[in-house]
Amino acid sequence: MQTVRLSDNKEGIVAAARILRDGGVVAIPTETVYGLAASAYNDNAIAKVFSAKGRPQDNPLIVHISSLDMLNEVAVEIPKEAEKLAEAFWPGPLTLVLKKSENVAQSVSKGLSTVAVRMPEDKVAREIIKQSCLPLAAPSANISGSPSPTTAEHVLADLDGRIDAVVMSGSSNVGLESTVVTLSVSPPTLLRPGAVTVEQLKKFLPDLVIDKAVLCEPLKDEQVASPGMKYKHYSPKTELFLVEAGSEAFVEFVNGKTDCAAICFDEDLDKIKTKALCYGSVSDPKTQASKLFSLLRKTDTLGVSKVYVHAPEKSGIGLAVYNRLIRAAAFKVITL
Repeated sequence: MQTVRLSDNKEGIVAAARILRDGGVVAIPTETVYGLAASAYNDNAIAKVFSAKGRPQDNPLIVHISSLDMLNEVAVEIPKEAEKLAEAFWPGPLTLVLKKSENVAQSVSKGLSTVAVRMPEDKVAREIIKQSCLPLAAPSANISGSPSPTTAEHVLADLDGRIDAVVMSGSSNVGLESTVVTLSVSPPTLLRPGAVTVEQLKKFLPDLVIDKAVLCEPLKDEQVASPGMKYKHYSPKTELFLVEAGSEAFVEFVNGKTDCAAICFDEDLDKIKTKALCYGSVSDPKTQASKLFSLLRKTDTLGVSKVYVHAPEKSGIGLAVYNRLIRAAAFKVITL
């Protein structure tokens, strides 16, 4: 299969929409990461997404919409809380898990009675959805389990020749997948942290709880309610370890190792003697989030057997960064 490169102008958007209406799959930009889009109404198109990614068959997909009218096509019995959250955070990096409409293909939700929905902030993504006249199911546009793609080049590195087209647009400015909250249970539950933080959500959902799988290892055969809850995810080929430590302890630990590299904070860099990649200041989780997946991909070019990552704080957007890292490291955490 030849993967067509499409521009992110009007002509490219129309071409992408045509491929999607015809049952194809197209990698599209969003503000979180690039998504591999297909019609949420077409089981055959969804099967192509799972095949291209090598995605586990029990892992549900997020449906992307361009308007609130479209929300009513994919979800039913929408609670007032969802309307308030949509008004506050859409378009943007928040996904809501709601009761599923019969319109949505069964393969999207993988046997669940719910559907995960969001309205992306990226204007190109929304225009593609609008032009296709379809809600689009779209997981990250990468080989399943590898670091998510934040550029079109990342998509092509993984999926060139495996998908119909990729829209060549800019870098994803958030850099991490969306926050996922389920409103189909009581109390409402955070399933995956992202750029919309727990602190922001609690202004609207004061009884919000955090699913234990956000920070803890899930059971191997457990049915997941959201993407990003699997045991190992976002992982480079190089073995990764998450290190919880102060700056001095982290630097001393890494400098005492051989055949390794570090992903560190700006404040650590001058003291580290081995190969090192910086993902921002210790006090700047937004930058950590935007750089993380690109740096995880770069670790495989460093020629080392192990990478030690200085763990971020577990609050605000830092919780989302930590969540991705603990899965990238397959829950291998070193506490100093």
